[in-house]
Amino acid sequence: MSKLTDVSKRILIGSALRSDRLAETLLPKRIALPVFASDPLSSVAYAPGEVLMVLSIAGFSAFHFGPWITLAIVVLMITVVASYRQNVRAYPSGGGDYEVATVNLGPRAGRAVAGALLVDYVLTVAVSVAAGVDNLGSAIPFVSENKVGVALSIIALLTVMNLRGVRESGTVFAVPTYLFVLAVLGTIAWGAFRWFVLGDTMKAPSADYQVLAEQGDLAGFALIFLLLRAFSSGCAALTGVEAISNGVPAFRRPKSRNAATTLALMGGLAVTMFCGIIALALATDVKMSETPAKDILIDGRPAGPDYHQDPVIAQVSAAVFGDGSVPFLFLAAITALVLFLAANTAYNGFPVLGSILAQDRYLPRQLHTRGDRLAFSNGIVLLAVFAGALVYAYDSDSTRLIQLYIVGVFVSFTLSQTGMVRHWNRHLAEERDPAARRRMLRARVINAFGAFFTGLVLVVVLITKFAHGAWVALIGMAVFYAMMTAIRRHYDRVAEELALPREAEREEMARPSRVHSIVLVSKIHKPTLRALAYAKLVRSDVLEALSVNVDPEETRALREEWNRRDLDVPLKTLDSPYREVTRPVVEYVKGLRRSNPRAVISVYIPEYVVGHWYEQLLHNQSALRLKGRLLFTPGVMVTSVPYQLESSERARLRARRRSEWSAPGAVRRGSVGPTGPTGPTGTTGPGGRDRAGDERAE
Repeated sequence: MSKLTDVSKRILIGSALRSDRLAETLLPKRIALPVFASDPLSSVAYAPGEVLMVLSIAGFSAFHFGPWITLAIVVLMITVVASYRQNVRAYPSGGGDYEVATVNLGPRAGRAVAGALLVDYVLTVAVSVAAGVDNLGSAIPFVSENKVGVALSIIALLTVMNLRGVRESGTVFAVPTYLFVLAVLGTIAWGAFRWFVLGDTMKAPSADYQVLAEQGDLAGFALIFLLLRAFSSGCAALTGVEAISNGVPAFRRPKSRNAATTLALMGGLAVTMFCGIIALALATDVKMSETPAKDILIDGRPAGPDYHQDPVIAQVSAAVFGDGSVPFLFLAAITALVLFLAANTAYNGFPVLGSILAQDRYLPRQLHTRGDRLAFSNGIVLLAVFAGALVYAYDSDSTRLIQLYIVGVFVSFTLSQTGMVRHWNRHLAEERDPAARRRMLRARVINAFGAFFTGLVLVVVLITKFAHGAWVALIGMAVFYAMMTAIRRHYDRVAEELALPREAEREEMARPSRVHSIVLVSKIHKPTLRALAYAKLVRSDVLEALSVNVDPEETRALREEWNRRDLDVPLKTLDSPYREVTRPVVEYVKGLRRSNPRAVISVYIPEYVVGHWYEQLLHNQSALRLKGRLLFTPGVMVTSVPYQLESSERARLRARRRSEWSAPGAVRRGSVGPTGPTGPTGTTGPGGRDRAGDERAE
């Protein structure tokens, strides 16, 4: 079974890589861009639609506010990109927002940022995959009818690809991401050419539909609130910007410069694509609604539950190229693919952040360990489990999932930029070089404006999205914060207990006054005699055998056999009127400790070693219970004395034959044959055993 599991693992994720090959996994900028920036680049597939859907609450007439909301989002995106360029230069170690907040604002702020980012990474996978399924469903009805199953399958596939390693997965993801960028830019260019040069009238498939306003004509505070909500929904276009600051160690040298360049490229492309899609959506009269079944009117009647509302990018593509045309189908397919791959931003951010948090003792240490392919495998799997649970709980509904989105990322944005302001204040107090001070002052202004703007957006997001699902994200952040605090407290407590004492406390390290050894006996057989012989080698101050009187007849027979064999170890019997075994032994050991606190009690437990897991269920259950209780008793050492049964020997030989058969070069050397390993003479014993080899082993 273990061999089959190992083969399956190698097929899925590839052969293991040596630790000294870690440098080979570093990314050039052309690969780093699709790996870390696919999330904000792909957000143009759903962020424009979120803006238009919120504006539809006031009817189609409110869509004329779209350009102003777009402008505000563009200014915010430029601000965030410029701010994070300062981050990656100042903190290139990969801690990103978490490191900035922890160093400059304290551990509590660091944990708050970490919890926000972890939640945001999980939502990035869930939203990207759900949005990809929506886009694919616009061309393939089967996908729209089985959204949850398809989404979970995509998450599983992405998990396997990332388990193969960052560089390998990045190479696979690069081509679709670049094709998506070219396709979107081509759509914008061709649409602009048709509109401005040819003077064509382009109409989206929903252009002739009507949007029924949910709340009628809004004015005053209600309109302002609606516009703020539309702005906060469109801010989904900024998610993933922080991933580059967390992934700086994955870049080739010079790491900071390459990361800053990648940020600038990502920002420029994202702004261009977002503005172009919004402009074409408004020019082609795209109609969107949060509840299309009842608020989209076709020929004066509600569209009904069977109506499938295509995403904005699909409707724009249909207007520019023609519904069902080759360019339309290509853009639909590549958009769905890149949305699936956009989750890769989180697959690179979550495990790295989890590793840093584990190193700081805020998460289990297993998350700090790299897997066979030098990726943080445990973090990748954990992210997939969380994202899959969200997709299942929300029926892979991207509109519902996106309401939970962006709260976490703006918490991290705000605290990170605030921390950067304090970072520059600290360095400016020590710096005397005029040129360096000018650079720092410029960077501080950028980060201060970023902190103010993102903080303002965070307030807007919390106010406008809280009742629509943002409260779930806040609960998730609080749970992560509490969990990290508890884990750190546990690790600190364990470290304090395990720390070596100071000179003044050396008396605690004094040798025990005596060693009292106990061999547990149920009957006299080979395991018992082996345990007695091993215990004698330790030369304890006191050595005794201990049995529990559960059945008087068996106890009497044990004593008679003990005396007949004239064993030179005294046998003590404990009465157990309720036929318990564990409690009398534990109470006896505790009594010895109370009578002599400086003594060490060493308990030897004979155990059988069997060859099959199901045989283990038939043996050693009392031993397991005893060990479980005694391990929590101070001053008690528990030693298992194994006795190998014949089935365990057969299991050992099977394992030996498997390892020799699968050893590298075994077939070429002629050391194995079809029936098993062969000796120098080429003969095998019964069952394929090597007689000569066994004699040498003897």
